[in-house]
Amino acid sequence: MTPDELLDEFHRRIRLPDADTIPGWKQEHDGLVHRSYVEGPDGAGFVETPRGLGDDPDAVIAGQLEFFRDRGLPFEWKTYAYDEPADLGDRLARAGFVKGEPETLILGEVDRILQRPSALPSKVRLREADGPGDYHRIAVLMDTLWHNGLERIEERLAAEARMFPDRLSVFLVEDALKGPDGPALTAAWVRFHPGTGFASLWGGGTLPEWRRQGLYSAVLVHRARLAKERGYEFLRVDASENSRPILQKLGLYGVTTTTPYEWEPGC
Repeated sequence: MTPDELLDEFHRRIRLPDADTIPGWKQEHDGLVHRSYVEGPDGAGFVETPRGLGDDPDAVIAGQLEFFRDRGLPFEWKTYAYDEPADLGDRLARAGFVKGEPETLILGEVDRILQRPSALPSKVRLREADGPGDYHRIAVLMDTLWHNGLERIEERLAAEARMFPDRLSVFLVEDALKGPDGPALTAAWVRFHPGTGFASLWGGGTLPEWRRQGLYSAVLVHRARLAKERGYEFLRVDASENSRPILQKLGLYGVTTTTPYEWEPGC
């Protein structure tokens, strides 16, 4: 399939029906807005508008700010480069959102990934996460790399795996000799979106001293193989600039960019 065909499949199968919302979060459609959120001390929200914002975009933006401000929840407005209006990002910035780092939306067919050979160094092993200790090690790795909150990562990932085991698989690579006593060298997970044909890939962070040894590629192929076994046709990744070249080299396509805009209570 061409990149344009893949993007069309993603838009129809994933964005329009909200098929990639985090399991367990409340989902709502407020006019043109697709909104999901979870309340509580560590609550948060997520908004996107795959059908555009209509004739009065600023009023729609103001409505979402009011909704989340009333609940005291931070939220992310996820934008794609092809979203309407074309100046959506500027409007969000004027409304008090903080622009995050753009990522490349990577899409591709599972079979293309599985055509590529991959192998791990003999001194490491890849296995599925098993229990609180593994989730803590994964959270330590992710917080070390991206500083996005140790407890937040650990608790949310562990809760999702516990509540929806058939929709999430979490993996880590560790030193074969140190095992659970050593750090996670690489960690990644795959979410399955039933009825869409898409599996989405997350994580993938690797300790700097272990990069360029094939760990990322091996974990990617492993997740693609698992997706194939479950009958999924397509893979989706929101890729950083570090991951994008590897994914494209392996046969996936960069089809557009996606940029988060963050809002915190009190802004």
